[in-house]
Amino acid sequence: MKKKLYYQDAYIRSFTAKVVTKGKDEAGYFIVLDQTAFYPTGGGQPHDVGTIENHAVLNVEEVDGEVRHYLDTELDDENATVSGIIDWDRRFDHMQQHAGQHILSAAFEQLLGYKTIGFHLGSELLTIDLDTDNLLEIEVEKVQELANRIIIENRSIETKWVTEEDLANYDLRKETKVKEDIRLVIIPDFDYNGCGGTHPKSTGEVQAIKILDWEKQKKKIRVQFVCGNRVIKQLNQKNKVLLELTKLLNAPEIDMQQAVIRLLENVKTKEKELEETLEALLLQEAKSLLGKSKKEKNIVGEAFHNRSVQELQKLARYIVAEEEATIVLFVSQNDNRLQLVCARGSEETVSMKKLIGNALIIINGKGGGSDSFAQGGGEALLSGEQMLQHLMESIQ
Repeated sequence: MKKKLYYQDAYIRSFTAKVVTKGKDEAGYFIVLDQTAFYPTGGGQPHDVGTIENHAVLNVEEVDGEVRHYLDTELDDENATVSGIIDWDRRFDHMQQHAGQHILSAAFEQLLGYKTIGFHLGSELLTIDLDTDNLLEIEVEKVQELANRIIIENRSIETKWVTEEDLANYDLRKETKVKEDIRLVIIPDFDYNGCGGTHPKSTGEVQAIKILDWEKQKKKIRVQFVCGNRVIKQLNQKNKVLLELTKLLNAPEIDMQQAVIRLLENVKTKEKELEETLEALLLQEAKSLLGKSKKEKNIVGEAFHNRSVQELQKLARYIVAEEEATIVLFVSQNDNRLQLVCARGSEETVSMKKLIGNALIIINGKGGGSDSFAQGGGEALLSGEQMLQHLMESIQ
């Protein structure tokens, strides 16, 4: 553990070390140092990044007991003494977020008895999974209040290495996964937890915790939140959106909800009016087709370009409802596809399913339906007019 400088002091930003070995695996070029301040991925916390001798450190992983630093290019000298610099903004962000998660998880367990069974530290947001299938807003408010009170009290955050036998002396929030080299992260009189991550020296450095949302996932609740500087970032983002919306909706922030509700209601009204207008136009088109289309043995046939199947279906239904002794044959050519709709009135007996099935074979198509109404589509291996002629000849 003495070689892992991030455990001796999480605030170390630069260090020197000797290269023990270098190599390459499926993840890329890596080096192993005799000591390092770069934290490797583990315990839900992402790895550090930074530079080693002006080589970018892209990833840090612990493999077979050694910390591998994956670089953007191969390091030249194997036995050199090198200088490493940690990306401090990323490291401190992770320290804030990880400590904030400890505080929030402890608050949920102390107030509500909800244990944390999952944790993810993302680049923008954090989540914890709670062992419950329900979470109320009033519960969230109380937990968030307690968590932020612990932060304001600026309690110390201590780390301690213990043995498995020592664990009986601590009221641990959850059982430790490891049996040796056990590291506890302690907020006295509040939280005792086994953890290998990096943390600040006091809760005050977490600055703040804000729960953003929560949702049910199977039999658990997933809580989304941010800590520290991410709270300010979230506030800035949301404030920017609100300011833009106040301009677009011409309403102050306090009236934003009602303005959006009115806008959505207006949209629904316009959509309904548009739908009714389109229906009326389709009905008029259906009557027009009945009046002017070429009719042979009560057949109404038409070849279209770029018409949706839904429109063709509605047109066909209008026509057979208007004229029960009618067969409708519609074809639409849409780019490199042909769409077919065939329908019959109640006084006709020709099977539309068989008719369209035979036609689809020609264009490598698929479709389905019933004897009275069928549809399908396939490749445009012939024109819409040619397909319409084929359908009409098939009936005749």
